[in-house]
Amino acid sequence: MDPRLLEVAVAAAQAGSEVLLRTFGSDDLQVEQKARNDFVSRADRESESAIVDLILEAFPSHSILGEEGGVYAGSSGELEWVLDPLDGTSNFLRGVPYFCISVACRRGPDTLVGVVLDPLRGDLFTAVAGEGSRRNGEAIHVRPAAGLKGAFLATGFPFKAHPALDAYLEVFREVFLEAQAIRRCGAAALDLAYTAAGIFDGFFEFRLAPWDLAAGCLLVQEAGGVATDLDGGSEYLSTGNVLAGAPGVHRDLLAVMARHAGEARMDDLVPRSL
Repeated sequence: MDPRLLEVAVAAAQAGSEVLLRTFGSDDLQVEQKARNDFVSRADRESESAIVDLILEAFPSHSILGEEGGVYAGSSGELEWVLDPLDGTSNFLRGVPYFCISVACRRGPDTLVGVVLDPLRGDLFTAVAGEGSRRNGEAIHVRPAAGLKGAFLATGFPFKAHPALDAYLEVFREVFLEAQAIRRCGAAALDLAYTAAGIFDGFFEFRLAPWDLAAGCLLVQEAGGVATDLDGGSEYLSTGNVLAGAPGVHRDLLAVMARHAGEARMDDLVPRSL
């Protein structure tokens, strides 16, 4: 693997971070609504532009998939960058200091590097396949929680997939009665990074996008955790459904999903085209 991949991923995230730090709290964010409960601002677009420009300067033949339309089909067709220039847009727009940038590079089904950067705290989470996960250069590991009982979890509500709400609430109720606490902070990539660092014991959410998950799931996996779809498979980037965390927590979450919300039920409730 080209060692420059991680260097460029970090530099790209930092370039996007400069945009977000400059625009956070601005009165001129030119907000648009892409769909119900789904917003985009000038900050999202400018951050993505800065990230894409830096990646293409280093690797002009690579492909890019960005949330705000930064799609570039490179000539090699081998490596693809998957990025979210502002994960937690609603938080950002409301002045809530919980958002991040997520940058990952993939070869086929395999994520090679992942970077999640929290601009306000300066927290930089990095992972390289086979080489572990780090927070600001220091190795991190998932917390060795035995299972759901007493676990400290993060989640996200299915605000873009309302037909899945009843299934989600069934899952939430069972998990809530076992866990110590559940938090809904509003930035999935940062939730996953905190899971990798042992702050959260686990994370679950339905119908996310690849740019929400690619970097964060690699962080969890390289930190000794498990990240799968609702059936325990590896298709979370295509389904958008994810269970992640320490092995014992993941095992118990998987059992809960088997009772309430497997991939087949999700496909019936919320077809993937939505």
